[in-house]
Amino acid sequence: MLAIIGGTGMTQLANLEITHRQVIRTPYGEPSGALTFGRIKDHNVVFLARHGYGHTIPPHEINYRANIWALASQNVTRIVAVASVGGIRDEFGPGTLVLANQIIDYTYGRKFTFFEGGENPVTHVDFTEPYCPKLRKLVLKAAKAAKIALFDGGVYGATQGPRLETAAEINRMERDGCDLVGMTGMPEAALAREQGISYATLAVVANHAAGRGESRRSVDIDNVGVVLDDAMHRVRTILESVVETNGD
Repeated sequence: MLAIIGGTGMTQLANLEITHRQVIRTPYGEPSGALTFGRIKDHNVVFLARHGYGHTIPPHEINYRANIWALASQNVTRIVAVASVGGIRDEFGPGTLVLANQIIDYTYGRKFTFFEGGENPVTHVDFTEPYCPKLRKLVLKAAKAAKIALFDGGVYGATQGPRLETAAEINRMERDGCDLVGMTGMPEAALAREQGISYATLAVVANHAAGRGESRRSVDIDNVGVVLDDAMHRVRTILESVVETNGD
């Protein structure tokens, strides 16, 4: 089954015909909320709002392990994660949709693995390509079928949050090779890999990163909502196309 994780700007999936909601108890505590099951275009889908359905959970306090474990317990095999980000690269202006292909992790102190504790053997998972190539190809194909522009590739720099970055930090991230900056990309992607779930991130550029473009002096927080409202219409259309391409 396909799961969709919604980030800032997507606390609910308007095109989901809801059948039921289910509270999942996990060994890692409470997920961000109940899983919402339903159908899109006659195909089964499960949705989870990463920040909670009232958007009340900041990035550093999200229980990523509980979220991924809950989805895995429902036989989810693929996750398309929607994430709002800042654009570092010049061509990644507000409203651009990007299918990330790499990650650099700047987070700290988060519970980032299922493989810990005295009874668990040391386990290493390959993370050379953090996003599933097959799922990325499917999302790109779906966007093309829906005739919606989706940029293929971008390095997602995952920061701790909840504050936004300084211009100097963005300069460093650019030197490191980052094209996008967000706060929720890790450890979500790595945990999905540990559970054997195909995972891809559809990033929505909400604003220029600090020190770039219209954010050269400051980030206009008030305008972010307007940009996301417009972009999420396109995201939902792509997701419909993904579901039709993917099937149940």
